[in-house]
Amino acid sequence: MRLGIFGGTFNPIHLGHLLLAETARDALKLDRVLFIPAGRPPHKAAPGLAPGRERLRLIQLAIRDHPAFAASEIELQRPGPSYSVETVRLLRHQLPDAKLFLLIGQDMLAVRWVAWSELKRLCTVAAVRRPGSRGRHRERGIEWLTMPQMGLSSSDIRARLKAGRSIRYLVPPAV
Repeated sequence: MRLGIFGGTFNPIHLGHLLLAETARDALKLDRVLFIPAGRPPHKAAPGLAPGRERLRLIQLAIRDHPAFAASEIELQRPGPSYSVETVRLLRHQLPDAKLFLLIGQDMLAVRWVAWSELKRLCTVAAVRRPGSRGRHRERGIEWLTMPQMGLSSSDIRARLKAGRSIRYLVPPAV
């Protein structure tokens, strides 16, 4: 099995997240993409972070019609910061024969990751470019994916909601 691991705050999940997952599924020939909302994101402050169960429910609504997409609460069940390496270790243990791919946006390469070298040994890191991001197209140990560029972010969507503006066509209708 070829499994894409897509973690994040998903606060809320939006069409850019879904496009990244579908791009990776197609390009990497993934059998499944697992969306994993972070319980406590270690790389950013969490003011305004919706409760984990709410974010998980929005993910489930957003992906319910895609047979290759699934949601997991494994990081919501674990106390403390949600480190990707711990999640990948657990999935490696549960699925020893699977080929694992960690799906990230290019912006996440600027974050200081816990056990980055181990993470790259346990799985293939697959990154997609974000609008306005620069950098070498080939970085060591990263599989680069090309996808249509969308300038969406969860923080922009939250700001629109706070201002009473529409988020139609930015998130799935069920979200």
